[in-house]
Parts: sequence; structure tokens; C-alpha cells
Amino acid sequence: MDNQRILVVDDEEDLCEILQFNLENEGFDVDVANSAEEAMKLDLTKYELLLLDVMMGEISGFKMANMLKKEEKTANIPIIFLTARDTENDMLTGFNIGADDYISKPFSIREVVARVKAVVRRRDAVKAAKPKDEIVQFETLIINVNHKKTLVDGEEISLTKKEFEILKLLLSQRERVFSREEILTRVWTDEVYVLDRTIDVNITRLRKKIGPYGKNIVTRLGFGYCFENN
Repeated sequence: MDNQRILVVDDEEDLCEILQFNLENEGFDVDVANSAEEAMKLDLTKYELLLLDVMMGEISGFKMANMLKKEEKTANIPIIFLTARDTENDMLTGFNIGADDYISKPFSIREVVARVKAVVRRRDAVKAAKPKDEIVQFETLIINVNHKKTLVDGEEISLTKKEFEILKLLLSQRERVFSREEILTRVWTDEVYVLDRTIDVNITRLRKKIGPYGKNIVTRLGFGYCFENN
């Protein structure tokens, strides 16, 4: 089995080298970035864990983590914050963002190694036990098909069953125009008779609920509806 790959992001080069050396001695593959900007240029999906310094340049560790949590491809990568800021508010901020652990500087290398191993074990256990969710996504508009949840910018929004099914249909085949008859057939499978007006009403409500993405649901007069990328 390949070694677990970790990314250390910290503007203290000496600390990065120490962490890299010790974690590699424990069998991990470790890459280093000295800023969030440098880290964001990498393919972050290949990492099992990110060690992020909080206080860095223009993009802080907190800001970088927020950005990652909004993207489906990187939302589930475990994050451990490394920081000299150890106030309760800072710790709560880190955990509210979705951090898996928070280690205050100065720290012992043995402590970091132990916590890294604990987080990686938890990730492996979750991956082994939980089947992958079916996700349909456009930018920060995300549908979790398994759990029937819809999120915009990380915030869950409340949709009716029909609104959810319409959005899933349009979003899963973007740019394709669906006639009212197709939408009726696919979404209102349990109804004997439904007016075309019912679809229009649901589309209007849906546009309002998904906020900035409402404009992406476009009406093609005489043809139907589609979800456009632009």
C-alpha cells in the first residue's frame, strides 16, 4: 500500500523542514508549501491530511480552510491547524470551519506525530465504513443525492421534494433543455394529473431559494427549462 501523503503549509521554513523530516520517518510522504497561495496551486485531492498554519500572508490558514470546505473535491480532506494563537475564540473558529484538530505552538514533535496518526486513522475508518455519497454540483451549489440535502455556499437550504427533484434533474444535465412534459414524467411520477402551471410555480420558488444560482435556471420559450453554466 502507498504511504499516506501529507501537506504542511507554514511560512516558517525551518519548522516545515522539521515536520517533514519527522513525519517522513514515521512513514508518511510529506510535501511542503510556505504559503496558502503556493499550496492552492497544488492538486490538494491527493493528500490525506493538511497541516495548516493560521497566520500566513494574505490568505490565512482559516481563509484557506474555508475555501477548501466549499469545494466538493476538497471538503472532506482532514485539517489540523498549527498556530501560536491559542485563545478559546481562535480554537472555536478553527473547529467551526471544520478542523479535525488544533495544535498550539510551541509543540512537541511527538505530539504532532501522535495527533496526525489519530486523524489519519479516523479518516481511514470513515472511508472504510461509509459508501461514497452521490454528489451533483455546480460551483458552490451542491446536491447530496443520498441525504437529500442542498447547499449554497456551504449553507443548507430547504427544498420541497419536487423542488429537489427538479433541481437534481436540471443540474445533472446542465445545458440540456427539458420540456414541461419531460419534467412532469420524471418528477411527478406519482401524480395522475398535473398542470403545466405547477411546474412554473415550482421553478419560480426554486430560483428564489438557490439565491445567486437562480439566474442559471433559464426558460426557453416554447421549449422548457435548462440549467446554464453562465
